[in-house]
Parts: sequence; C-alpha cells; structure tokens
Amino acid sequence: MTTSPCSPLLDFEKRPLHGGDPVHLCQAFKGKVVLVVNTASRCMYTPQYETLEKLYQDYRDDGLVVAGFPSNDFGAQEPGSSEKILDFCKVNYGVEFPMFEKLHASSDKADPFYKALAEAAGGQFPQWNFHKYLIGRDGNLIRSYRSGVEPDSEELLSAIRKAL
Repeated sequence: MTTSPCSPLLDFEKRPLHGGDPVHLCQAFKGKVVLVVNTASRCMYTPQYETLEKLYQDYRDDGLVVAGFPSNDFGAQEPGSSEKILDFCKVNYGVEFPMFEKLHASSDKADPFYKALAEAAGGQFPQWNFHKYLIGRDGNLIRSYRSGVEPDSEELLSAIRKAL
C-alpha cells in the first residue's frame, strides 16, 4: 500500500498552543477539510471564535477541522503568551478546535506556512485577523476568505458542505 504524498500546503510542523511536541499538519489533517484561521483576542472579529467553534462542533464528525493560528501582526491584537491565549479562548468561547503556536501571517514577515497559503490563493495574504483559508480533503486550497466573512455565512458554509 502506498501512501499519498503530503500536500505542500500542509507539509509543516507546528506546535500546539497548549505545548507539547510539534504536530505534522499533513498527518494530523489527512483526509480532512481544513479551515485555517489567523486569530486574535482583542479584535473586532474576535467574536468569530464562537461561530468557528460552532462550525467545528457541527461538522467535525463529517471531517471538518478548524485550525486557529494566533497572530499579533495586525493592530497588535494578540500580545499574550500561549497560556493566556489558550485560557482566553476556552473561558470566553469554549474553543475546542485545534489552536497552534502564534505565527506571523502578514506578507512582510509571514511564516512559511502562511506564505504557502497565500501563494496558493494567488498572493492573497491576510490583511487582518480572522482571515480564512479553506483546504479540501486533497490538501489543495479551495478558497480564501477575508476577515469580514463570518464563519456561519452562507458563502462559507456552502463551500464547506460541498467540500465535505
């Protein structure tokens, strides 16, 4: 039996926000539909944590994973430590979806993971917090969504349902 190659979009190791060993995203998300979101605790879009968690709860058994990557790149709206971010997400929004280490998402200093996502999206880097990238089960980018697209919008829900 041969294993399928890893998608370049997911061929990265990232440390979970709660600590521990790095996770190889390709292995962790193999065969899943992945919604990657750059998050922040002090942003006008921060309430999206609630709808992202609902989305995760509603569709995870069907194969959806929401993956949060805190970033302090936009308005310095995520200045806290990993512990503070994790506590904030759990206490205020009951977040159970996977959260990973704080990364740079902006174009001028983007982490290689975000460089790969932006390249796949035709050069579209996040312009603010809560930008979303939807990755299909095959590991290819389906679409990129700007911050103002709510997780429960028909636009995003329709794309997720189709991918599942």
